[in-house]
Amino acid sequence: MPTLPVDFGVIAAYGLGIVLLYIVSRIFFMPLRLLWRLVYNAVIGGVMLWGLNFVGSHFGFTIAINPVTALVAGFLGIPGVILLVLFKLFVA
Repeated sequence: MPTLPVDFGVIAAYGLGIVLLYIVSRIFFMPLRLLWRLVYNAVIGGVMLWGLNFVGSHFGFTIAINPVTALVAGFLGIPGVILLVLFKLFVA
């Protein structure tokens, strides 16, 4: 029974190609995931600030909703909203 010759160079090239394809796909999809997480956090921060402004408007207290304040509130969560309130009270 004849055996087929095994070219280990071709096998190594295919293996290296698969590994490189995996690395390149991870490099391209990582910024996309980061971008979606950034947008998600900004939306959540904007909603929290909107709720704060809704309640605070009855007391004459509002915080402007812009990309910076939304991202601070989104990244830091409740402590970020508290930080923005303290910043508004003591600085502005």
